[in-house]
Amino acid sequence: MFKRLCSTAIIFGAAALAPPTVAQAQTVACLPRAALIERLEGRYKEQLAGGGLQSPQQLLEVWASDQTGSFTVFVTRPDGVACVVATGQHWNSAPAETPEGVAG
Repeated sequence: MFKRLCSTAIIFGAAALAPPTVAQAQTVACLPRAALIERLEGRYKEQLAGGGLQSPQQLLEVWASDQTGSFTVFVTRPDGVACVVATGQHWNSAPAETPEGVAG
């Protein structure tokens, strides 16, 4: 019983000392919007997929590539600095749906 208790304490103690990986993943990269766009178009073949105003001071944009499957979500401030919020793979463009009863 004592061995089991000590083993459990050591395992949980070691886990408590491990650095949090979630905090590292939340690092936000910010750079001038023009530089970010150049990188997205050149390196990742991404194009503007959509976006809108998140607030009067922030423009949210989604850039994606059907060719590479990558996508990037970022927010641009009025000073022209864009901060990446999320990136990912396996982008899937959904076709626009026409509501029922509306002639398209």
